[in-house]
Amino acid sequence: MKPRDGRGAAVRPRGRRDWEETTLRAALAKRPERADPFTTVSSVPIERLYTAEDLREDSGERLGYPGEPPYTRGIHPTMYRGRLWTMRQFAGFGNAEDTNRRFLYLLEHGQTGLSVAFDLPTLMGRDSDDPLAEGEVGREGVAIDTLADMELLFRDIPLDRVSTSMTINAPACVLLAMYLAVAEKQGVALDGLEGTIQNDILKEYIAQKEWIYPPRPSLRLIGDMVAFCTARVPKWNTISISGYHIREAGSTAVQELAFTLADGIGYVEAFAAAGMEVDAFAPRLSFFFNAHNDFFEEIAKLRAARRMWASIMRERFKARDPRSWMLRTHVQTAGCSLTAQQPHNNIVRVTVQALAAVLGGTQSLHTNALDETLALPSEDAARTALRTQQILAEESGATNTIDPLGGAYFVEALTDRTEAAAWDYIRTIDAMGGIVKAIEAGYPQREIAEAAYVYQRQVDRKEKIVVGVNRYTEGDTQRLPLLRIGPEVERAQGERLARARAGRDRGRWSRALAALEETAGSRDNLMPAILEAVRAYASVGEICETMRTVFGTYSETREAI
Repeated sequence: MKPRDGRGAAVRPRGRRDWEETTLRAALAKRPERADPFTTVSSVPIERLYTAEDLREDSGERLGYPGEPPYTRGIHPTMYRGRLWTMRQFAGFGNAEDTNRRFLYLLEHGQTGLSVAFDLPTLMGRDSDDPLAEGEVGREGVAIDTLADMELLFRDIPLDRVSTSMTINAPACVLLAMYLAVAEKQGVALDGLEGTIQNDILKEYIAQKEWIYPPRPSLRLIGDMVAFCTARVPKWNTISISGYHIREAGSTAVQELAFTLADGIGYVEAFAAAGMEVDAFAPRLSFFFNAHNDFFEEIAKLRAARRMWASIMRERFKARDPRSWMLRTHVQTAGCSLTAQQPHNNIVRVTVQALAAVLGGTQSLHTNALDETLALPSEDAARTALRTQQILAEESGATNTIDPLGGAYFVEALTDRTEAAAWDYIRTIDAMGGIVKAIEAGYPQREIAEAAYVYQRQVDRKEKIVVGVNRYTEGDTQRLPLLRIGPEVERAQGERLARARAGRDRGRWSRALAALEETAGSRDNLMPAILEAVRAYASVGEICETMRTVFGTYSETREAI
């Protein structure tokens, strides 16, 4: 039945142009629009109105259904109606005992998975008594030197009933081996362990700059871990391909998406070249994205990511298993968006970002604490961050239907635009010979640096508003109780390391490191040798140094800086 007006006459369908020339023109004559630039955080222009005219002809096919390719609407048929996302809070500070208490606290308050933050020496493969570690032990995460520390970290936590995520890259093989050794001591079968290790070294060269070895031996190490876990730890996600740190370094949303998927392509190519079947390892690849302030841009990014990865795996790598096509992702709210000024505003920012992650279809979520721009989170701040997720899950109604924004003109048009721009970057990287060559040439590094510079200039000129920083700055008197890590933590950790060294079987330790060095110089899988070194209580620094003698070190070229 055709729609009719108040007099019963048939109403003819109107296009956007008709509306602009009548209703809109009259409104603008009375009150012009604001002068603010209407763009996303990443400076993508936003139109005044989106209609069906902005959608592609094949938009229905590209939208699809949940649990079916191209997975735009989610990778699971029921999404959060069947199971909520895993709620993780990134935790780690001081020594293993301190962090173990925080883990138990978070689990008591409803957290459903653990996420381990390591301190800078551990991230760099250095022991706590290394001269380069001075002043950094336990400051930004937990200090882990030997298997003894890992045993304390997971004391009273049954690894067969908890999913664990570990954010570690260059020495990831060592920390995973320690986790597996703890599971053995608990009597937990390795094929029952569930969790994720970040293990994404390419983004370190691009953004975070925490590497030990050159790119190619680093890829060999990651490939060995993937092959080992595919055979022995099949439920473990062996790599979390991370855009998070790319965004934290200042990239746009499109750059984050493009460079992350380009890294994923690089890993799949490397593993396939090493003789692994794509469908044997691809189902355990996972991703890690940032959720920034622009609500709709972040939703569009996650939807585009799933669609692009399905295309990459099906068309480029000819994967046949549907699980290989699914982009499964963890999301963390944007640490770089938090402000030291008026820090309670950060609760609102994190809530908006977390809701974007949920509506974007994440499988796992970390919400930052309000004080993280000032220090490691206090217990109260960590609890509030966790409660944010729980309120979204239990009270907001956002989980009642699947992909509630699917089909929205603006969301679909922005998803298409984000995807198209990301494909442009990937084609450029392909033309350069792949992501490793692009990194060695400094291409993604320069693109991110330029984007960060542009954004900061926009903030300085008040073209982009940051509440409490360049607008509404009055009354900045908020003071927070902060978690402080004192020098006594470093002294105690050094003493613990000395005791571990004194108590180990030196013959077994020496043989294990010698076998590791020999294996590093061969083509054999390194994980069994690393696992044996860990069982012999060799330290993180000793194991990494043994491999450094074979693999060498890496420095960026002038072009890549």
